[in-house]
Amino acid sequence: MCTPLLISRKTVLRAGLALAASPLLRYVPAYAAAADVSEVAPGVFVHQGRYEVQSPDNRGDVANASFVVGSEAVAVIDTSGSAVMGEDLRDAIRAVTNKPIKYVINTHMHPDHVLGNAAFKTDNPTFVGHYKLARALGNRAGSYLTANKQMLGDEAFAGSEIILPTLAIKEPTTLFLGDRELLLEPQATAHTDNDLIVTDTKTDTLFLGDLLFSVHVPTIDGSIKGWLALLDELGNRKAARVVPGHGPKTMELPRALEPEQRYLATIASDVRRQIAEGKTLAEATKTAGFSEKDAWKLFDQYHVRNVTAAFAELEWE
Repeated sequence: MCTPLLISRKTVLRAGLALAASPLLRYVPAYAAAADVSEVAPGVFVHQGRYEVQSPDNRGDVANASFVVGSEAVAVIDTSGSAVMGEDLRDAIRAVTNKPIKYVINTHMHPDHVLGNAAFKTDNPTFVGHYKLARALGNRAGSYLTANKQMLGDEAFAGSEIILPTLAIKEPTTLFLGDRELLLEPQATAHTDNDLIVTDTKTDTLFLGDLLFSVHVPTIDGSIKGWLALLDELGNRKAARVVPGHGPKTMELPRALEPEQRYLATIASDVRRQIAEGKTLAEATKTAGFSEKDAWKLFDQYHVRNVTAAFAELEWE
């Protein structure tokens, strides 16, 4: 469990030389050797995070991180949960291409998606996020850094810092990488109040960030009502593939959304019923949504928080 999922560029190049020296082995592109970074569509690469909470062993590698390579530049979409993981991701990019890293895009504010940003500072990219991301991330910066240092330990946390966006997205915006375009769409409050959807229009690949969880139980830090409404809208969208914030490297619409919709709808239904019955929050956290327990990893770590957030929102309907 302690072995890094991304290997360094130096290791990749050594492996490539060894392959080239052997007449019995066919040439393999460098990126194919880069552990768990996969090319899911032409020029679109995804690293799958683990279904775990942050720890020294996983170094914050608990969320999916991606990058898109255009003819002129690269865009990174989420950077994992520590600077050391961000460095590994950068090494994986450099094993694929030497094109400039022009954009680092964060789909929302949570540490497991943004603390790897620091690894890209020397590239001098434009850091991109929802127009509410800077305020939300700035307000929590101290608590995020303190909590994640405690979870990761000094070695795994080394170099991690909060980097705020330099480009705020308030309306649909297109970024150009040469021969391909990325469409960025800010969303109303759902998983958080700063969710951003990214689409690579060349391959019709939709990056949903934590608007989509699979296997890992969803976590509510925004509005359960808003999230359910958005999932209804997303169910009507077409895409060749979707990349979740947590889960497999790619999934298909609308099937990918169904477990998450069921989970959130179950919490909302149970909480509404208990509010109508005059139950307290403490009572609701013991039973609401527990029919979903066996369907998700990390249920015990996050589910009660979800019920608490839903109760606080729904009791004022």
